[in-house]
Amino acid sequence: MNTTCCQGAAAAKGKNAGSPGMASRLVGLAEWLIPSTILALMPKCPACVAAYVALATGIGILMPTATFIRYAMGVACVASLAFLLNRSIRRALLRVAPTIRA
Repeated sequence: MNTTCCQGAAAAKGKNAGSPGMASRLVGLAEWLIPSTILALMPKCPACVAAYVALATGIGILMPTATFIRYAMGVACVASLAFLLNRSIRRALLRVAPTIRA
């Protein structure tokens, strides 16, 4: 089994195989920025959610539906941020101790 084939190909191109490009850095930033911004700007009352939906789509929604949408958006944003935090911690640990496989 040849373990140096990928490293040789990267060296032949003159690029470092471990360095991310600008596009992947922007994607990484957007992964953190989008759920954080939604969570920060999310309306705190169901009436505001209903008003925003009515302004954006022209369709009115009931208060129980607006309450569900508000909670669902909050749970989705927090879950997304928790996933990103977990992934970042795992990557940092693998950088520190590459022989440990989770």
